[in-house]
Amino acid sequence: MEEAEERHQVEIKKHTEEITKMRNDFERQVREIEAKYDKKMKMLRDELDLRRKTEIHEVEERKNGQINTLMRRHEEAFTDIKNYYNDITLNNLALINSLKEQMEDMRKKEDHLEREMAEVSVQNKRLTDPLQKARDEMSEMQKQLGNYERDKQILVCTKARLKVTEKELKDLQWEHEVLEQRFFKVQQERDELYRKFTSAIQEVQQKTGFKNLVLERKLQALSAAVEKREVQFNEVLAASNLDPSALTLVSRKLEDVLESKNSTIKDLQYELARVCKAHNDLLRTYEAKLLAFGIPLDNVGFKPLETAVIGQTLGQGPAGLVGTPT
Repeated sequence: MEEAEERHQVEIKKHTEEITKMRNDFERQVREIEAKYDKKMKMLRDELDLRRKTEIHEVEERKNGQINTLMRRHEEAFTDIKNYYNDITLNNLALINSLKEQMEDMRKKEDHLEREMAEVSVQNKRLTDPLQKARDEMSEMQKQLGNYERDKQILVCTKARLKVTEKELKDLQWEHEVLEQRFFKVQQERDELYRKFTSAIQEVQQKTGFKNLVLERKLQALSAAVEKREVQFNEVLAASNLDPSALTLVSRKLEDVLESKNSTIKDLQYELARVCKAHNDLLRTYEAKLLAFGIPLDNVGFKPLETAVIGQTLGQGPAGLVGTPT
């Protein structure tokens, strides 16, 4: 342990000596560097002082040169200004004299103009009435010019409307011709339809009248036959003394026959009423068509006859809806 401590102490001492040696070396180097840079600083200061003195001398020389130049220029400018104002003074004196002469001339001209103005005023008063008259005439002519322009525009518009109206007139004339042709054609068709309709009505009237007559005669014949049979049957019953039961049987058979005949009569009456109703409906349709085509009923040439069923009143419905007579 002691040896190690001694070695440690020796190493510390050795290390301390090395540090001391290094510090001395660094201090020596610092002193050398300081001496070196002090020398350089002194040399630089001397050089800068010399340069400053040289520059100051040059600046003073330039300043003196500029001062001399400015003084020379100022003297030249002063001389120029002096000459300029001398010229202005001389010119002003000449101008004053000239203006005095001009004022005298202007005064003379003013007097002359005043005399002329008085004469012009007199002439102006003398010409006032003609001038007013001329202004009135000019105003009237301007009004006439305005009316002329307005009339001119109205004329242009009227011509344009006239062209449009002429075109519309031509179109209307063409339409009128077309309508006349169509009207003539419609009249021909109406006359042809009227002729066919009249012949059809006459034919239907003839057929309907004949059919009605046949049906009425059949109905009258059947009614007469029924009455005759009833009379004969009553006479037979009165003449024969039949058994009441047989009489009842015969009466029932007779009632059945009579009921069958009555049913046939009712059917014939219904058919007759239906045909009459169809005939009357056809007449009303015919009259309505004539009125629709503008043909008066008096111009037909005959009066259509409506048919009626004796003892019945026909309704206003269609022919197929005639009620069965009761």
